[in-house]
Amino acid sequence: MFPRICFRMGHPAFRNYLAASIRPVSEVTPKTVHERQHGHRRYVVYPAVPVRHFVTKKAKVKGKGQSQTRVNINTALVEDIINLEEVNEDMKSVIEALKDNFNKTLNTRTSPGSLDQIAVVTADGKLALNQISQISMKSPQLILVNMASFPECTAAAIKAIRESGMNLNPEVEGTLIRVPIPQVTREHRKMLVKLAKQNTNKAKDSLRKVHTNAMNKLKKSKDTVSEDTIRLIVKQISQMADDTVAELERHLAVKTKELLG
Repeated sequence: MFPRICFRMGHPAFRNYLAASIRPVSEVTPKTVHERQHGHRRYVVYPAVPVRHFVTKKAKVKGKGQSQTRVNINTALVEDIINLEEVNEDMKSVIEALKDNFNKTLNTRTSPGSLDQIAVVTADGKLALNQISQISMKSPQLILVNMASFPECTAAAIKAIRESGMNLNPEVEGTLIRVPIPQVTREHRKMLVKLAKQNTNKAKDSLRKVHTNAMNKLKKSKDTVSEDTIRLIVKQISQMADDTVAELERHLAVKTKELLG
């Protein structure tokens, strides 16, 4: 039978043990505590073995029929392995790019700004339409694209406008491209929704590249970092990617509702 040990909350040995257990690792100093109470033998109490904690928060969330544990790593503790804040910013950039695309190119009412970012293939590579032309609104039913500054790109600009997925049929008069604005029909709305889905899928492709790059960086530390730490960081990055996908889907749902009216 083991001797019965009873520590009260106010007992010096218990207070010392508790204080050592909850102090940061850098402040913990192994220390032996000697106490005697009511004639019992002397006991030696050691602080808990220091452990480097990477997770600062855990929470149970429901998903696909089972609970999942979310992690939130203290980025400062793993910055010598991978910059999680940078990975997070790269993922946020994917969301912002999709939102910008939705706002500029996917509207039921075509405006000059809708044509700005149409990519035109030129001898110098792909350039935005507004970089090689002057775009203006002549009337509510007509947009003008003046190619006088880059006349050699006129044919390429017409092709890019036609293939933009915006249901536009440009007409050319020398270096002036006339773009009649189509009526907002049900078919046109559905076409814009289809384009929104395509752009969302492209955003997911960009996200996968961010995720893959992060995993490749992590692989370089496998020989110097414990498997448990690597597993924890992988889970954090995958969790961030899942959250980003959910945000992309949310923006797509909002845009779809807006386009269908």
